[in-house]
Order: sequence, then structure tokens, then C-alpha cells
Amino acid sequence: MANTIKVKLVKGLIGTQQSHRATVRGLGLRRLNSVSELEDTPAVRGMINKVSYLVKVVA
Repeated sequence: MANTIKVKLVKGLIGTQQSHRATVRGLGLRRLNSVSELEDTPAVRGMINKVSYLVKVVA
């Protein structure tokens, strides 16, 4: 994996839309403050953009 991106879940999922919860799960994030390292692809960028109010790009 040449280009990677780290994503951290910084806000809880209670009260969010079901599709947003599924997107967070698809990013590999389970609980608060969990970090996932993913390939930097347009699909992953789109998922991060969709739930930008819940996640933070760490590196």
C-alpha cells in the first residue's frame, strides 16, 4: 500500500443515520477513538467526506 490515510472516530454514533453508521463501519471503525489505516482512494475519500462530522483524518 503506497498511499495510506489514518482515520479516527471522534464522535459517537448514537442518533446518526443508519447509512452513516454503516459507512463508519465500512471504514473499519468500531468504537470511539478507534483508528483505521486505509488506502487513499477516491472511494475512501468519499466515505470520509460523507461522515466528516464523525471522523478526523489523523495522518
